[in-house]
Amino acid sequence: MHINPAAPDRTFEASLKGDLKTLNAHLPRRRKSLSELLEEKCPHIECGDGSTHYFKKKELEYLIEILNNEEKQTLLLPIIIEVGSNKGNLTVKSKTGTEAKIFSKILGMPITCKLNVITIFRPQLTVLRKVLKTTTQYAFTI
Repeated sequence: MHINPAAPDRTFEASLKGDLKTLNAHLPRRRKSLSELLEEKCPHIECGDGSTHYFKKKELEYLIEILNNEEKQTLLLPIIIEVGSNKGNLTVKSKTGTEAKIFSKILGMPITCKLNVITIFRPQLTVLRKVLKTTTQYAFTI
């Protein structure tokens, strides 16, 4: 029997997908806009694993100071930071670029959104997470 080492290993791929699903169970079922969260007494979202994720008002108020009214309506929280195996880079998908504006303010340097993707580096992540601990979440990818 000939085995092609370049052929995909379906069993391994299925196992990996299952593991990633488990790792990402904490992600929100539905994200909410900053404006929507500001109307709630206890700003929160429901997670895929059935738990509730609460946002710190202090973080939401910080975002209010940075963003204009339109951005408050379009920014979906939590901001999802994708962690993959790509040489230490992390990515955030962004349709509006609002997340890049926030990151630029926190990091004190220009951060750009190219083709709806923002790339950040691990040292920057530490700074971002200190300021946006409850308004960001990790998603693990391949």
